[in-house]
Amino acid sequence: MPSLRLPALLAAAFAAVLSVQAQAAPKDHFSVCWTIYAGWMPWEYAGSQGILDKWAKKYGITIDMVQLNDYVESINQYTAGQFDGCTMTNMDALTIPAAGGVDSTALVVSDFSNGNDGVVIKGTGKTVADLKGMNVNLVELSVSHYLLARALESADLTEKDLKVVNTSDADIAAAFNTDQVQAVTTWNPMLSEIKAKPGVTEVFDSSKVPGEIMDMMVVNTQVLKDNPALGKALTGAWFETVALMNAKGAASTEALEHMAKASGTDLKGFQAQLDTTKLFATPQEALAFATSKQLPTTMRKVAEFSFEHGLLGEGAKDTSAVGMSFANGVTSGDTANLKLHFDPSYVQMAADGTL
Repeated sequence: MPSLRLPALLAAAFAAVLSVQAQAAPKDHFSVCWTIYAGWMPWEYAGSQGILDKWAKKYGITIDMVQLNDYVESINQYTAGQFDGCTMTNMDALTIPAAGGVDSTALVVSDFSNGNDGVVIKGTGKTVADLKGMNVNLVELSVSHYLLARALESADLTEKDLKVVNTSDADIAAAFNTDQVQAVTTWNPMLSEIKAKPGVTEVFDSSKVPGEIMDMMVVNTQVLKDNPALGKALTGAWFETVALMNAKGAASTEALEHMAKASGTDLKGFQAQLDTTKLFATPQEALAFATSKQLPTTMRKVAEFSFEHGLLGEGAKDTSAVGMSFANGVTSGDTANLKLHFDPSYVQMAADGTL
C-alpha cells in the first residue's frame, strides 16, 4: 500500500495554503495525479481509455489524469496546490495535506487493503512475538509503520521492543535479500516478491485489521465546492471503470490486462493483488463503507497513531488537533479546524443513478 514519510511537506505548508486561494474559483480545466498501485489502476484506465474524458465532457470540463512515479512526491505536489486531486491512503490524507493546513475531501473511498500490506520475517514458523529485539525495515511514518504498530498490539509488544529502520519502498525488496535485514513491513507488489522467497513467514497482514488502510481519491475541498462538476465526473468515471472490471466478459479481461501491463505485471500477478484488495464493486458498496460507524472509529485510531509519531504538526497538543467530518454530521477532533472530510454525497449520486 502506498505510503509515505512526512518530511518536506510541512516546509511547503505555507505556500500550499496560499496556492489553495489561487485554486479556489470556478474553472473548467483540472489536473489529478495518481501513482501505481493495484487499487488505483482503474484511474489510469479511465484516463487513458477515454472514460474520464467522456464524463468530463458531460459536465463541460476537462481533467488531466497525470501519473507520477513517486508516491511521496505526488502528495507533496497536491499539497502544494499543483494538482486538484490525488490518490492517497487515509492516514496520509490526514497527516500530510490536512495536517499541513490544506482542506481536503475524500471524494471516493475506493477500497481497503485486505492483505496487500504485510509483515514478513525470515525463517519458518515465525510469529509476531519473534519481532522482539529485531530491526524491522519499512517506510517510516507510513501505513506500513501503522500496520506494524497494530501487529505489535496483537502480541502485547510495543515499538520499544524493536527498532524501526527507515527504508524506501523502492529499496525494500532488495534490502530483504541482504543478510542484514531479517524483517520487513511493506505493501504490494514488493510484498508479493518478498513472500515468494523460500523460508520466510508472513506473520501479520492487513486482513487482520480490515477497513483500516483505505485507498482514496482526495480532492481540494474548496476546488470541489466551487466546481462540483469535478466531483461528478471523477466519481462517474470511477464507477464506470470498476463496473467494466467486474463485467466478467472479454471487455473486462481486456481492461484488466491493460491495467496489469500498465502496473508492470501480468494478468495473473495483477489479479493476485486485486484478491488482497477489497475494491468496492458498486457505488452502493462504497456508500455503505463511507457511511458506516466504523469509519470515524478507525480514523480516531489513525489519529492516535499519527499524534504519537508527531505527524499532526508541531503545534498539535493531542490526537484531536486536526478535525475530521464524516457522513450524517459526525465529526471527530477539533471542529474549529476541520481539514479532512469524508463526503459520500457524490458516491450517493452514483448509487442513486443521478450523475
